[in-house]
Amino acid sequence: MKILFIGESWHIHMIHTKGYDSFTSSKYEEGATFLLSCLRNKNVEIDYMPAHTVQMAFPKTVEELEKYDVVVISDIGANTFLLQNDTFYNMKVLPNALQLIKQYVINGGGLLMIGGYLSFMGIEAKANYKNTLLADVLPVEMLDGDDRVETPEGIFATPVNSAHDSVKGFGNWPMFLGYNKVKAKDNTETVLNIGEDPLLVFGEYEKGKTACFMSDCSPHWGSKEFMAWEHYSDMWVNILKQIAR
Repeated sequence: MKILFIGESWHIHMIHTKGYDSFTSSKYEEGATFLLSCLRNKNVEIDYMPAHTVQMAFPKTVEELEKYDVVVISDIGANTFLLQNDTFYNMKVLPNALQLIKQYVINGGGLLMIGGYLSFMGIEAKANYKNTLLADVLPVEMLDGDDRVETPEGIFATPVNSAHDSVKGFGNWPMFLGYNKVKAKDNTETVLNIGEDPLLVFGEYEKGKTACFMSDCSPHWGSKEFMAWEHYSDMWVNILKQIAR
């Protein structure tokens, strides 16, 4: 199985103030390192596209996407796909990247969106996927505004269908520190809940299969307990297998 994993990276710019004086520093981080390592250990082939490269490196044709069994989008907002450098700075007409992903699913590809501050609607609704072409494709209905549910006290996953192949035989369900709130669409399958809301939802769109995982694959919403969960690797592999082309 070969996947394209997009997002889960960021730059941090800090101001250090010490009395009268201050200086700045910057650092770059990637949040999916542990997950990608787990998947590779399970023989999943991965092309990783960090968020800051999407505006230049995203494929320009559906054919380029179709070499992948699944496209994964995690914690990267719709603007990064839609405002590519050549269009934003040079007014060049380019293919709509989200339209390419939609067509990829129509043709039979798999699509997984993982939750985070810039997934679904996200913080201050800045991810904004509800107002894009992917709103039709994903198996969940998104809110109109900021969809984060912060649970610093911890909230546990609970099975809705523990016999589903993505979670069959699992137990000791992990804790999370937050999630994106959505509603599952009709004719989809919710496998896990988080509180009263969906956590893992599967659906279909034309010839393709889709899935949404409403919390994070890594900190901070993905708790230390989740990262150390004995079924962490197997769950992600199973999800990918369920939707792969």
